[in-house]
Amino acid sequence: MTVTKHAMPHDEAQVDMTPMLDIVFIMLIFFIVTTSFVKPSGLDYNKPAPTVNTTVQSNNIAIFVSKTGLVTIDNRQVDIERVTANIERLLAEAPEAAVLIQADKEVLHGLVVAVMDKVKVAGVSKISVSELKE
Repeated sequence: MTVTKHAMPHDEAQVDMTPMLDIVFIMLIFFIVTTSFVKPSGLDYNKPAPTVNTTVQSNNIAIFVSKTGLVTIDNRQVDIERVTANIERLLAEAPEAAVLIQADKEVLHGLVVAVMDKVKVAGVSKISVSELKE
């Protein structure tokens, strides 16, 4: 007699997906609830209404430096050595004035710095520098 071995039916291994789906749904609910309560941070403020006042003149002093090195203050060409005296004269009329130096982009930096130094000697602490737009 021959003995034959019959293969026992093996059950295929299966992964139970139910716990994983429970965790995914719990995480989904958690993220939905937490994002709905997030308030964007920021400051609330009221902007003032714009007012139009054409009678107020600017007290600022404009100095123009051309690419050829000419310094212009108050529509007058000024020598670099006379910048301090002219600024002092304009400050006597408007003591809280700020100075705006507009220089051509081809002007040497040394000339712009020299004008700034002369303005500082005149007693101005608020100085701005910008490129001259033509």
